[in-house]
Amino acid sequence: MTSDAQFVNFIVDQMEGAGKITSRKMFGEYGVYCNGKIVALICKDRLYVKPTNAGRAYINEVIEEPPYDGAKPYFLVGDQIEDADWLAGLIRVSHEELPEPKNKKITRQ
Repeated sequence: MTSDAQFVNFIVDQMEGAGKITSRKMFGEYGVYCNGKIVALICKDRLYVKPTNAGRAYINEVIEEPPYDGAKPYFLVGDQIEDADWLAGLIRVSHEELPEPKNKKITRQ
């Protein structure tokens, strides 16, 4: 089962207060980016935020589970997706702690 595009759009809209939020389809599911950094995954219509110390402190009572088989655990966000201010705050503090994306070097042969 893949995520519904309407659900993805709803999540992106809810996160707007954190910065420039975009999503990209990845392997049938979605990656969510804040200002160019991947901060979350949406899999099977569930939101998984990349784990950070700041995110853990912000959430307080964290539920962790892998978004797909073989993945490392992420923070599972439940009903709080309805609270745009809370969700944007979580994404903002998580984004600040996550490393900058690595530049991909193109090698020519």
